[in-house]
Amino acid sequence: MERPRHVEGSLKMSSNQPINVPLCDLGAQYQEIRTDVEAAVTRVLNSGQVILGPEVAALEREVADYCGAAEGIGCGSGTDALLLALHGLEIGPGDEVILPPFTFFATVGSVLRCGATPVFADIDPITFNIDPKEIAAKVTDKTKAIMPVHLYGQCADMEPIWKIAEKNNLVVIEDAAQAIGAEYQGKKTGTLGGIACFSFYPSKNLGTYGDAGLVTTDNPAWAARMKALRVHGMEPKYYHKYLGWNARIDAIQAAILRVKLPHLERWTIQRQAAAERYDELIEATRLHRFMQRPAVMEGRRHVYNQYVVRVPVSERDTLMQHMRQNGVSCEIYYPLPLHLQECISHLNYRPGDFPISEEACHSVIALPMFPEITALQQQRVVDVCAGYRMKQTRVAA
Repeated sequence: MERPRHVEGSLKMSSNQPINVPLCDLGAQYQEIRTDVEAAVTRVLNSGQVILGPEVAALEREVADYCGAAEGIGCGSGTDALLLALHGLEIGPGDEVILPPFTFFATVGSVLRCGATPVFADIDPITFNIDPKEIAAKVTDKTKAIMPVHLYGQCADMEPIWKIAEKNNLVVIEDAAQAIGAEYQGKKTGTLGGIACFSFYPSKNLGTYGDAGLVTTDNPAWAARMKALRVHGMEPKYYHKYLGWNARIDAIQAAILRVKLPHLERWTIQRQAAAERYDELIEATRLHRFMQRPAVMEGRRHVYNQYVVRVPVSERDTLMQHMRQNGVSCEIYYPLPLHLQECISHLNYRPGDFPISEEACHSVIALPMFPEITALQQQRVVDVCAGYRMKQTRVAA
């Protein structure tokens, strides 16, 4: 069968108004599970146990079971999860942690907050994840941990990272904030390192309606320390064994996440189907000559927290402007690499130090992605991009 032609503006609503496409639509998902969410919130309010308590304990057990980990420790955010992991391992001043410069700021911010020194290793240009070959050269006698980020929903290449960690007696801390349910060699995130850190920010694959996070580990001693750290280091109550802080997850957010968790696999399959539709639409419009689609590496399960494409550096910003002018939302994850952020200038990194990360910052663009995105919405996204490309081709001619 001949593929349909996709021309910008071809998709119209009955009012002849173009379809606007959000980057993420939380409302559609909420309407689907609204009754269950409201019942869960009411259950917590009626119980009077709104901080930690049985809802949090149940969520911790259910997420740990989903990942295949022994322990789950709920906390206030994905950032708190990273901080708990580092403090739980007693990483601090004089220690070094290796991480990528192309990720959200919380990854490096947590390292600096615990007093350790971040050491950057550049990324792989295809997956945007940390390059194991770059890690090996950065290990010193001060290195205590490697913190790979499973960016956009696809796992970093863990096999060589495990070998580096084992050789040098290092702990691997997974930053899995964007990758719950992703897999590497058949194992889920949450079990690919000594400790894994998750975010339940609203736009995540498993997101709540506020801030929340969780840590998984198989090490009972680390788990006990992190559980104490999240309540100001108390062990027992009002006796402070460690210098912790308030990193608790509240019971309402936990109850909402418990409603959502049984739907996660279905939503992941919907995201994967949407990614496949994008791939096909980009191919059909010949945009693949201009737009590099996400690559799924062998032995990995991509869960598409974002669908991120790469375009020529000279055209990324004008394409983004064109999309927004035509009602299609988009975003840049991330416009400035960590090593060039103003607040860490004291580390004395310079432009050119990590060229692959720096180029990615100028060429990536995230298209709308959420489980409920429709084929019509996706066709509109691709039509707008194809219209931009057609316009640029005419100008060049």
